[in-house]
This record gives sequence, structure tokens and C-alpha cells, in this order.
Amino acid sequence: MSGMEMKKVVFPVALLIIVAAAFGGVYAYLAMRGRIDIQNVQYAEVRDYQGAKLSSINDFIENSIKGPQHVDPKTYRLKVTGLVAQPQELTYDQVLSKYPSSKKVVALDCVEGWNVTILWEGIHLRDLFADAKPTSDAKTVIFHAVDGYTTSFPISYFKDNDILMAYKMNGVVLPPEEGFPFYLVAESKWGYKWIKWIDEIQFSSDENYKGYWESRGYSESGDLNKPF
Repeated sequence: MSGMEMKKVVFPVALLIIVAAAFGGVYAYLAMRGRIDIQNVQYAEVRDYQGAKLSSINDFIENSIKGPQHVDPKTYRLKVTGLVAQPQELTYDQVLSKYPSSKKVVALDCVEGWNVTILWEGIHLRDLFADAKPTSDAKTVIFHAVDGYTTSFPISYFKDNDILMAYKMNGVVLPPEEGFPFYLVAESKWGYKWIKWIDEIQFSSDENYKGYWESRGYSESGDLNKPF
């Protein structure tokens, strides 16, 4: 190879290295400043887990009551209130660092006729509840979302099932459209019971509480094996 040919090869390679380094530097800077969430880069999404074929995050249909909510993790607080001996108020980071997490593949079925199978990662609600210490009068667990949405469950649902409150789906931190910071993985329930953007969990003695859709005629139990 002649000296001229060598220059023709080396120059574009060097240019590519410089461009890549510059882009990487900008990307790292934006990530450091919180402008880009590295974990939310689309190519990081898991689509196969232990032989289970997973839906994509993009397969969800946006049908929330007020559109996607954008929650600032720096000011966010998760409150556990009501009939508890030890009320809780935790930052996003405290929830993630204090409680062990697990992964579980669970399908979400929407009453509109679509469904998704997702790898959820989150904390066990039984651990959070154990710290709050619900009183003997607590019969109902009411979940509140940032947008004002609510839904509820008998406290027995959490005693009889290992329910997760997810902060990741398919290995990706929940996008704002899909409930950041926390999404309830309400197994065996219709999708309207899968509340997202959770900011308060309230223990109540009111066994007749009706959430947003329940007060509009939807089933209070939300059981998948029953009409909604």
C-alpha cells in the first residue's frame, strides 16, 4: 500500500474515532447531568427472559386519565398512610435501596382487548407493609397516583399473593408514559387495577371504597376470571 493510500484509510478512521469520542463525551455529560437516562436507551430493552417471549414497552396503549405524568425523582416521596402504626415517607432512592427486588414475568390484560407480557422488576409490597405495620382495623389498601387516579384491594390480596411494585419493565427504568416511578403489578387483575405513578398507599377500614373506574361501574375486585 502506498503512502497516499495509507493516508486515505487512516484519515477517515481517525475522523470516525474523533466523532465517536465527541459523541460519547456529550452523551456521558448529559447522562451525568440527568438529561439522559442511560438505562432507558431503547436498545437495552429485554425481549426474551428465561424462554419467555416478551412484549415491547412500545406495545402499551396510552389510556391514562390525564396523560403521561412526569415525576421528578429528586422531589418525589412515597407515603404509606392511614391505619398504620408506623407511617412511611420515602424518597425514590430510599425505596430502591431499602427493599430487596425481584423479577417476574406477568401479563397485563386491558379491558380494551389488548395485552402485554412484560418482565417486571420491583420491590415486594409485603416488605414495605411490614415496616408500616397496618393495624387490625385495616381492611382495605387504597393506592393513589400522581394524576389523582385511585384503586383499592382487600388487604388479604397482599397477604395471599407476593405482589410487586415495579420500577423497571423489560430491564428498563419505567418511562414517564409507563408509570415512573412505580407501577403496581396487580397479578390476576384487569389492567385498570394496575395503577401507575403511585405516590401514596393508604390503609383504610372502608371495605366499600370505590376507585376511579370502580366508581364508574367497573368491578371492584377486578378479577381476570370475572366480567369487569
